[in-house]
Amino acid sequence: MADAGAIHNGQHPVLEDAPWLRRSLIGIAVAFLFLVLGLPLVIVFQQALSLGLGAFFDAFKDPDALAAIKLTLLLALIAVPLNTVFGVAAAWAIARFRFRGRRLLITLIDLPFAVSPVVVGLALIMLYGKFKPLGAWLDSHDIQVIFALPGMVLATVFITFPFVAKEVLHHLEAQPIDAEEAAYSLGAGGWTTFWRVTLPSIRWSLLYGVLLCNARAMGEFGAVSVVSGHIRGLTNTLPLHVEIVYNEYNFQAAFAVASLLSLLGLLTLVLKTLVEWQQTRKREGG
Repeated sequence: MADAGAIHNGQHPVLEDAPWLRRSLIGIAVAFLFLVLGLPLVIVFQQALSLGLGAFFDAFKDPDALAAIKLTLLLALIAVPLNTVFGVAAAWAIARFRFRGRRLLITLIDLPFAVSPVVVGLALIMLYGKFKPLGAWLDSHDIQVIFALPGMVLATVFITFPFVAKEVLHHLEAQPIDAEEAAYSLGAGGWTTFWRVTLPSIRWSLLYGVLLCNARAMGEFGAVSVVSGHIRGLTNTLPLHVEIVYNEYNFQAAFAVASLLSLLGLLTLVLKTLVEWQQTRKREGG
């Protein structure tokens, strides 16, 4: 009975009686995380600053680096709002309605997780390439998709669109619909209920999904690399610029730009942690 009580209170008697096992497991986990995640990041920043702060900042004065930064931000500014609107609409439809094709929609949302980004890029070339039927028609109307911004936007949107939808969907499926039913019973319409009841309730999950979507949009390499054409100053994003500079043996500049991507990722992680803390506090307070 004592063991059952310990388990009920969140304690495991075997682990309580064997502290060496608990410490060993924690030590193994921490060592693994440091070797696989922490140490590579330390090396990136160490190499980025190996020649001093002057050389570090000089890496961002390169016109190609500045163009890559601007293009990366532009792709995120286009892809993230599009996926936010789509993700919220899809999650709301799946969680609150039953319709033919619902399971197919859920499967399609998961598709980017199952398909290699390189395959996505190749598929876009096969569809919008200059010598393909659709691509030839677009080219005849002076619309270039592949090796231009539109193709990179399509690749980024495809790769990143599950993040908002998945996070919001998980929240809506776990959330009771009492407040929404009460709003309907009081005469509120669908849009009013969404804006006044549903949207405020999912704001933290929505923000969480937007952060993940933005991080992936700025760090995407495979699909964007295939459709970009690697045109210096025009179609190179930050990850592509890192590859080019590294292949030219300009290691310090490559690590400097890579450290910027790492800082953006760490900032996303901090914001994600704050959002999770806010969600936990809300659940405990509510």
